[in-house]
Amino acid sequence: MNAKSWRTLVHVIESVKTSDGGGVKLHRSIGSRRGLYVDPFLMLDEFFSDNPNDYLAGFPSHPHRGFEAVTYMIDGHMRHEDHLGNQGDLGPGDAQWMTAGRGVIHSEMPQQSEGRMRGFQLWINLPAKEKMKPASWRDIAASDIPVVPIPAGGQVKVIAGIYEGTAGPINGHEKKLTTDPSYLDVSLPAGSEVVVPVSPGYHAFIYMYEGSATIGDVGEGSLLPYRSAGVLSDSGNVRVLALEQGARFLLLAAKPIREPVVQYGPFVMNTREEIEQTLADYRDGNFT
Repeated sequence: MNAKSWRTLVHVIESVKTSDGGGVKLHRSIGSRRGLYVDPFLMLDEFFSDNPNDYLAGFPSHPHRGFEAVTYMIDGHMRHEDHLGNQGDLGPGDAQWMTAGRGVIHSEMPQQSEGRMRGFQLWINLPAKEKMKPASWRDIAASDIPVVPIPAGGQVKVIAGIYEGTAGPINGHEKKLTTDPSYLDVSLPAGSEVVVPVSPGYHAFIYMYEGSATIGDVGEGSLLPYRSAGVLSDSGNVRVLALEQGARFLLLAAKPIREPVVQYGPFVMNTREEIEQTLADYRDGNFT
């Protein structure tokens, strides 16, 4: 394939250390500064620690409105509860796709007192016409996430979207979400590569959470280092070549919404007036 067909690395966002919830230590890349979005992606957090003091406080009850939150566990055990009566447990390899819609108040609390806790939370914006739809959620067992081997070595876990004809449990061959997201967890041994088609005009980025890799052409590819998000150009397929330590990364892509974003903490709307109404609804107990 001609090198002009590859997407290029146009911007690298190094993750920054922060904390959230009850004090859980995180690395945040997308969304680490106000407005540092990759439409429709609003935020990506990585939590990873063997020290229980870094995660035991969890994420006590807190509200959301106007977007979707996707939790993907690599290691550990987290329990979800919300004010609508939903409950769920996430273990290693499990995921949860929650649509906050018009409002949800939920908690995510560790169900372990020692050992490794590792995973990600991704926020995906909703278009204005969908921000006030009823809240919903879906727990996805690790056994329901297909794994596609890469002929040259490695594998792709398909959480959302389609890879090599294999559909993930979200947004596959069935009814698609408006933003048509793809969420792939890719593992590559040293020296191997993968090419992933992405629809023209869709925004995409890669988060490198193990090792490092080059993005794009063999001779001119740009380095994406460990714990960094690489924002990609808007056309062509994605080519990733793992370096000497191998690479494991998330590849996220989706159709941009191209609407104003007004965020106030856990609320994401289109106007300041809508944020003020959200605050009033939350204060008055109207998240139903």
